[in-house]
Amino acid sequence: MINAQILAFILYFVLILVIGIIFFIKSKNGNEKDYFLGGRSMGPWVTALSAQASDMSGWLLMGFPGSILAFGMGKVWIGLGLAIGTAANWIFVASRLRKFSAAANDSITIPQYFKNRFLEEGKALQIICAIIFLVCFTVYVASSFSAGAKVFHKVLPSIPEDKALIIFAVILIAYTFLGGFKAVCWTDFFQGLMMLVALLAVPIIIVNNDGYSFAKVTAEYAMQDGTMSGFNPNPFTASWQDIISGLGWGLGYFGMPHILVRFMSAKNAKTIKKSATIGIIWVVLSLGAAIAIAILGRALYAEELLANGMQERIFIYCTELFPPFIAGILLSAVIAAAMSTADSQLLVASSSFTSDIYRPVIRKNASDKETLWVGRIVVLIIAVIAFFIASSKSEAASGIMDLVENAWGGFGASFGPVIILSLFWKRLTYKGAIAGVVCGALTDILWLIFLSGKTGVYEIVPGFIVGCVAAIIVSLIDKEPSKEVYELYDKALSTDID
Repeated sequence: MINAQILAFILYFVLILVIGIIFFIKSKNGNEKDYFLGGRSMGPWVTALSAQASDMSGWLLMGFPGSILAFGMGKVWIGLGLAIGTAANWIFVASRLRKFSAAANDSITIPQYFKNRFLEEGKALQIICAIIFLVCFTVYVASSFSAGAKVFHKVLPSIPEDKALIIFAVILIAYTFLGGFKAVCWTDFFQGLMMLVALLAVPIIIVNNDGYSFAKVTAEYAMQDGTMSGFNPNPFTASWQDIISGLGWGLGYFGMPHILVRFMSAKNAKTIKKSATIGIIWVVLSLGAAIAIAILGRALYAEELLANGMQERIFIYCTELFPPFIAGILLSAVIAAAMSTADSQLLVASSSFTSDIYRPVIRKNASDKETLWVGRIVVLIIAVIAFFIASSKSEAASGIMDLVENAWGGFGASFGPVIILSLFWKRLTYKGAIAGVVCGALTDILWLIFLSGKTGVYEIVPGFIVGCVAAIIVSLIDKEPSKEVYELYDKALSTDID
């Protein structure tokens, strides 16, 4: 007889595979824009929840609460930074990017938007962006693979983690390969709902079943020895490095291609306003619940998890408080979180390669059909490389939090400053944009290698600052943009652009 937990898993995977097949059948006559941007037809709920689900990977249910469990309440500042960054991204960037990307020759990728925004024929920035996409997204997808494999192994202990990793990767690749952007958005919509329900359910059941409260948990920690001694639930006692680095996470949103592309896919700018409210509420509730799980769950499982270096499994262990079928649904939410990010990243990296390298550089006369299938092949290639990173036994590939942190910093420092300046500063030039991307990326990498450990400051903060300053200085030194570029800027801000 099938275990109730396993049954819940099976039903979940059948649902997402069916969605992939449906959109594959519907998109047989589709083109590149349909596959990579859904024909700009996404409504407010799908736009909002798919954006947030693609943002919050398995990191939200595993890496984030695990880091609070292991390193204390200073890590709560990451959640505060992400909440502020999410709100700012929806309020200040989303609507403008939808308008600007449509005005800039109906751009379907971020690198393509940069090129069209400056009416530039050169391909340097497109190629630089595409390379950064491929590297950072491969690392990011590896973190999602790692999270998914751990859940599989928990539900089905008889399946070794390396075999579980294969199963997870195959299912994810199948529906992304088949259905494209619409399949990814609709699966992310359902996965976003699952993630929110799961995150809210766990702290509620802990309090109701065991009578735990934040005050009681704090009192218990104060009486314990070892790693839990002296626990303080006040995040304002964190070090200045934790506070700056935590808030720095919020800067990453302005440069996250898999989130920004959701803004570009919305039906129109009006849709963004409705999506913003939904998205901000979702992220505040989700992050708050994840913090609560770390604090309340610590009293139940911290000693066992920390002793074995398994702090990332705190959410998984908390699901044991539920009946088997419900626990299976909650564990499926971790899979949903991992998949909802990985599928988006695979698709955006693939679209960047095909639209920004393959078609303009390698095969200028490639048909829509050829480009679409090349994109699908690139999805497979990136997934295979990410699989090998996730399955390696090296220390660098073992931590979900570390993998996400590195990729998030790379994107935020590289693209965040240029995205903001391109939307709010008419004087930004193409050379300034290149300087911003390159200097931000290099600063992020060098700080990570040489200064991150010594200073305790997250590399995205200096990377973002240097990228912004470089873009401004080079733009001011460079000659002014042409009259046509200024006209495009004004056109994008007009109410006539959907």
